[in-house]
Amino acid sequence: MMPFLRKNKVKQQNQKKQIDEPHYAAIDLGTNSCRLVIATPTPTSFHVVETFSKITRLGEGIIKDNQLSKAAIRRTVNTLKVCRSVMSEYAPIVRSRFVATAACRRAKNIDEFLSLVQKEAGINLEIISPKEESRLAVVGCVPLLNRNIKRALIFDIGGGSTEISLARVTEDGRTFIEGYVSLPYGVVTISEAFPKQEMTNLAYNTIMERTHDILAEFDEKHHIFEAIANQEIQVIGTSGTVTVLGAVHLGLSRYNRSAVDGLSVSRIDIENVINKIKNMGDAGRCKHRCIGPLKADLTISGCAIIEALMTTFPISELTIADRGIREGILLDMIHHQRPHKKPFKKRYRKYPYFKRKKNDGQNNSEH
Repeated sequence: MMPFLRKNKVKQQNQKKQIDEPHYAAIDLGTNSCRLVIATPTPTSFHVVETFSKITRLGEGIIKDNQLSKAAIRRTVNTLKVCRSVMSEYAPIVRSRFVATAACRRAKNIDEFLSLVQKEAGINLEIISPKEESRLAVVGCVPLLNRNIKRALIFDIGGGSTEISLARVTEDGRTFIEGYVSLPYGVVTISEAFPKQEMTNLAYNTIMERTHDILAEFDEKHHIFEAIANQEIQVIGTSGTVTVLGAVHLGLSRYNRSAVDGLSVSRIDIENVINKIKNMGDAGRCKHRCIGPLKADLTISGCAIIEALMTTFPISELTIADRGIREGILLDMIHHQRPHKKPFKKRYRKYPYFKRKKNDGQNNSEH
């Protein structure tokens, strides 16, 4: 009987501790999916206590008339209601930020959608610019930066746009964006522009050529090709397509975030994986446990963008990130808006507040 009572007591203590800890929440509502994360702060970063994500395809059909369809709105509102329900389990949420990206920037009927979300889900969405989207993706990927390389090219392939940022780490450890470019298309809009189940070579090459042209202008301003050739820039990719490449490369029968996040893959392996995904065909991608029918068309669209990047720049290695805007929001809130922060005692000021933990890219609970 005593062990049983002790177990209950420990459980109650853990529940009380969880309630006492401040909770932060972030939502990233994209063109294709809605992602929620709830976390508590740690001395260096944060600890994830809950995540939720669902493919809603909010931007489905938006390339036709720049309108969010009624079906897409209903799917997304219902998903955001689930997010609100999950957050209520961790109340009070001390700080939160809920952002929406390309589809909402483009939609003519955005006011109708925002009002419905606020009314039914009780969530106030903030539509962010491509520049802010780029910044948040960079902030979210900072823990994966190699501290021996002072610059990084970080690309985030979304559903309706693709953000590519050139970031630099200063001597004091701060990160700032030297430049960014936003491709006006992502996996959803590409898939709808070329709606056949199996993307033709012409369509695939069209996306690559358009991406090459935009990247060439970006390179003229920032001389990225030369810096990558000299191994002065680390290349990091974040998106569903990028993480799928990691999973297929590892031969996973089921997606495993801890195995994929932070994984470094060589150029030749990336090329081999893209060819493997192409050769699967639509039926093969639908059957693959790490792709499935909801991502089959999107994955091949994302591969076109990644292959364009690989053929524009002499990238020898790609770091795969299963993190991005949500994590960037959390780090922003926790690092810059810590509530009730107590001053350090004078005798401790000559020592660093914390030692930076070595990030092996395998921890899926702390970033």
